[in-house]
Amino acid sequence: MNRVADPSFPLAKTDLPPVLERNPASSSPFLFTCDHYGRLIPAALGDLGLPESELVRHIAWDIGIAGVATLLADQLGAHLVAQRYSRLVIDCNRPPHVATSIPLISEATTVPGNEGLSRDDAQARRAQIFDPYHSRIDEIIDARAQLGMPTVLVSLHSFTPVYAGIARPWHIGTLYQRDTVLPPLLLKHLRNESELVVGDNEPYAVSDETDYTIPVHGERRGLMNSGIEIRQDLISDQAGETAWADRLARILAEIETTLRKEALI
Repeated sequence: MNRVADPSFPLAKTDLPPVLERNPASSSPFLFTCDHYGRLIPAALGDLGLPESELVRHIAWDIGIAGVATLLADQLGAHLVAQRYSRLVIDCNRPPHVATSIPLISEATTVPGNEGLSRDDAQARRAQIFDPYHSRIDEIIDARAQLGMPTVLVSLHSFTPVYAGIARPWHIGTLYQRDTVLPPLLLKHLRNESELVVGDNEPYAVSDETDYTIPVHGERRGLMNSGIEIRQDLISDQAGETAWADRLARILAEIETTLRKEALI
């Protein structure tokens, strides 16, 4: 039987903290974020009234990106900040005021545990999960600035190959809004990989109403930034995760060389 528990909750002692980090002492200019890294649900929320078959789908997390992000960060020795809880609890890449922050419906799936939430219920989720994650990103960027370290923000995501019955042809896409430095470099290098279909702000485009991490941590601070979206069927196993981490590590290392040569970092 699917279980929905008390929506107004503190994280229990048995719940993991929302923030996961790797390589915090990094000297790399790249700071990786991963908003949909995990699919945990706090014990107090049960299973949100959903069967396990829904909780392993793309509606709950970005399938495959955890492996890619970990391998990529380790290859480059870069700092990774990731968020462990399911986007169905609260989406850490949505402004808290929008309806999709705590979704009632994701794709075609109704989320019973998100029905009838009060403002206090929603605020509890934000205070326990969303705020610590984004506060930690702020702290890291502040600390890097105080040390005179450049920061190039890269937000890592994955996307389902078929959404609402529509197939998506792209293997990878860059997502951006205002930055004019990093996205063109990423597009150039990715398009040099002849076998790839590369999306330019596809399958999503960044905006202030639909995104949080890039607008708030990247654009408002004037950092070079881009999102990267990889199609989930390409990173659904360890071999795929490794291949894409290798590819992105090579490309980003080449981009770092260019940025340093042009005195942009």
